[in-house]
Amino acid sequence: MRNTVRKDYRVNKSGIGFIKFIFEAHEGVAVVSTVDAKQGHIMLSVSPDCLDTAAMIIDELREEFQIHEL
Repeated sequence: MRNTVRKDYRVNKSGIGFIKFIFEAHEGVAVVSTVDAKQGHIMLSVSPDCLDTAAMIIDELREEFQIHEL
């Protein structure tokens, strides 16, 4: 993705796959990359036009997972 905004989060490592799946289902919003699986560090590359949508998805995921912005 070009001209993306990077957002870093720490999550429970057991939830990384599910979080990736959710963002893949919302095609074009963000790409999730695992920075450090052992630490649960993930990075979202978010399209600037989709920042609000990505934030909404993260907020909904917080109901299921511990997600902390770094």
